[in-house]
Amino acid sequence: MGTILPMDLFPDTAAVEHGHLAVAGVPASTLAEEHGTPLLVLCEATIRARARAYREAAPDALVVYGTKAFPNVSVMRLLAEEGLGADVSTLGELRFAQRAGIGGDVLVVHGNNKDDAELAEAAAADALVVLDALDEVERAAAAGVGRTLVRMTLGVEAETHEAIRTGQHGSKFGLPPEQALEVIERARPLGLHVHIGSQLLDGGAARLTVDRLAEFAAQCRERLGWTPEVVDLGGGLGVRTSPDEPGPPSIADFVRELLAQLGSAWALHDLPRPRLILEPGRSIVGPSGVTLYRVGVVKHVSESVAWVAVDGGMSDNPRPQLYGARYTALLANRADEAAAGTYRIAGKHCESGDVLIDRVELPEPCRGDLLAVPATGAYTLAMASNYNGVPRPAAVLVGNGSARVIRQRESVDELLARET
Repeated sequence: MGTILPMDLFPDTAAVEHGHLAVAGVPASTLAEEHGTPLLVLCEATIRARARAYREAAPDALVVYGTKAFPNVSVMRLLAEEGLGADVSTLGELRFAQRAGIGGDVLVVHGNNKDDAELAEAAAADALVVLDALDEVERAAAAGVGRTLVRMTLGVEAETHEAIRTGQHGSKFGLPPEQALEVIERARPLGLHVHIGSQLLDGGAARLTVDRLAEFAAQCRERLGWTPEVVDLGGGLGVRTSPDEPGPPSIADFVRELLAQLGSAWALHDLPRPRLILEPGRSIVGPSGVTLYRVGVVKHVSESVAWVAVDGGMSDNPRPQLYGARYTALLANRADEAAAGTYRIAGKHCESGDVLIDRVELPEPCRGDLLAVPATGAYTLAMASNYNGVPRPAAVLVGNGSARVIRQRESVDELLARET
C-alpha cells in the first residue's frame, strides 16, 4: 500500500542508506542517539548551494539573509562566507548578525515599531535603516542614522496565507504612497523598499509589485525631483513542504524574472536603474532542515483514524496551527519500507489542534521509531515556545559526514532558573 516518500523534499545530501535516512552521510538514527529528539538537522551543503544560487542569479545585487527565518550565529557565519549580509528587525537579531561578524555595510534594519535604542544601535553599526513610519524620519535622524530606505505598500495581495501577507492596503508594515512621498520629501532616503509576503509559490505578484514601484518612482521624480538609487524587493520565495503542494520556481528563475521586470519597468519610465537588494530567508534555510522526532503512543481510535504521537509538536513547529502549513514525513529508521496505512501525526501538547501532519502514509509505526519531517529549516525553531513547560530543541549542522551542535538543547532546570 502506498509508495516511499520522494526525497526531493529533503536536503540535497539526504539519502536512504541500508534502510536508514542519512543527511550529509550521517545517519538520522546516530544524530538522534547522540543529540536527543526533537532535533533540527540542517544541511550545510544545501544552505551554501541556495545562497550561491542567489549570488549567481543577481551578481550585482546585495543579498541579505532574512534572519527571522532562523536566527543562528553559525548559519549566519556560513552565509557571510558566501557573500550574504543580514536583514534584521530587532536588537536581538542585530546582535546575532554582529556576533556572526556581519558588518554594517551589508546590514538592513527593519521593524514596524523600532524603539530609540534600536535606532541608535543601527546608527552605531552604520546599517541601512528602512523607515516604516512618519515619526521615524526625525527619530532616525536624532539617533544618527545615515542611510535609509522607505518601506511602502502598493496594494498587492500576494497569494499566500493572510497572516504572512505584508504588501496589501492596510498592512501594519510600510506606508501608503502619499505618506511614503512625505517621508521621501523630508528624509531624502537612498531608495525604496517593498515586501509583499512570505511563502510565495509563483512570481506573478512580485512582478506586479515591480511595475507599481516603477510607476511610483516616476511619480517621485515628477513631484519631488527624486529617484531611488536603491530598490529593495524583499524576500518571500516559498518552499515546498508536502508532496501534494505545487513547487515554487527555482531561485534562478525567480530572480531572473524579477531582474527582467525591473529592467523593463524602469526603462518604460526612463528611470536610472537602481542597485537591487534581495532578502531571502525561507528559501535558503527551509529546504536544508529536517526535524527528527521519537514516536511514542500509537492509537487506532476508529476504523478511519490512527494517531501517532511524537515527542514535540506545536512548541517546536507552530506553523500548522498558525498558517495551516502542511508537512509530510517518513520513518527514518525504516525509510525503505512501503507504506502500510495512513496516519495523523500529533504533538504532545495539551491542545486538540496540536496536529503536526494531518495525513501521511507510513509503515506501521511503533514506539521508538524515528520520524523525519523535511523542509523544516525555516520558521520552526525560530518560532518555538516553551508551551507546557517543554524545553526547546537542539539544532545541529551536518556536512561531510560529521555533525556539530549549533544550538544547545534547553533543559527544564534552565526554564526554572528564570523563575523568581
